[in-house]
Amino acid sequence: MQRMMEDKVVVVTGAGGGIGREIALQMAAAGAKVIVNDIGVTLSGEAQEPGASTLAPAEAVVKEIRDAGGTAVASMDSVAAAASANAIIECAMDHFGKLDGVVNNAGNLRDRSFHKMSEEEWRAVIAVHLDGTFFVSRAAANHFREQQSGAFVHMTSTSGLIGNYGQANYGAAKLGIVAMSKMIALDMGRYNVRSNCIAPSAWSRMTSSIPTDTPQQRDRVEKLKKMEAGKVAPMVVYLLSDAAKAVSGQIFAVRANEIMLMSQPRPIRSVHYSEGWTPERIAAIAIPAMEKNFYPLERSPDVMCWDPI
Repeated sequence: MQRMMEDKVVVVTGAGGGIGREIALQMAAAGAKVIVNDIGVTLSGEAQEPGASTLAPAEAVVKEIRDAGGTAVASMDSVAAAASANAIIECAMDHFGKLDGVVNNAGNLRDRSFHKMSEEEWRAVIAVHLDGTFFVSRAAANHFREQQSGAFVHMTSTSGLIGNYGQANYGAAKLGIVAMSKMIALDMGRYNVRSNCIAPSAWSRMTSSIPTDTPQQRDRVEKLKKMEAGKVAPMVVYLLSDAAKAVSGQIFAVRANEIMLMSQPRPIRSVHYSEGWTPERIAAIAIPAMEKNFYPLERSPDVMCWDPI
């Protein structure tokens, strides 16, 4: 039986650990040739401490894939600049002569309350998540257009879709990625190119930095620890496969054994006044008519409040 990703070439960014590593391993197991991209730094940007292995994270994952009989090449270029992002895509072309899928998974964190967030903390997160997703996707777009096929999976987050404390930079970047994905799906659909988002919930290097100062935070972390990073990867493999050729412009959330289709903004209530609105009429008529449909200031754990399944 032919594997779902047989002979396809896929780039996975941020694939040196956590969710990205699991995606790379499962892509290879499904038959893909994988570019394992990771610059090998901590979430805050410092060089990682050497472990028992002298291999960089990307090289270690490549070795795992090759030891299991798969095909993979390491890339240690950054997603956060156009030139190095282009180098990631060219790595696939140089080694395998084509590119079929891109997984934009690379990420970092600089959590801080909004009123304390610095310009550096803002720009560092936007550069990797939002700019990085654009640069890598833009570099791949030329090849996808020329070959009239291709698929993107971008990692978003419920921090952007719903909300969370201390993550104005991260949430803004992740919600921006959702909009970018939709525009890619619209602009490149004519070339048989698909683009979708996944909001993963799993215990990984990134979620391990979540504060545990309060009982609520500790409870959330304990729940996250039960969610394996490997549970996210099957949805990514599916979305990059030909089996998903009719799926584009969608947002999914994956948490343990759950797959959720997330909503997208649409009008839910409308009011009009034939003589036109004044601020006073808005206060007296429009807002009272709409406020019962206002969204509360909820965070991800408030909305997805049931235990992982």
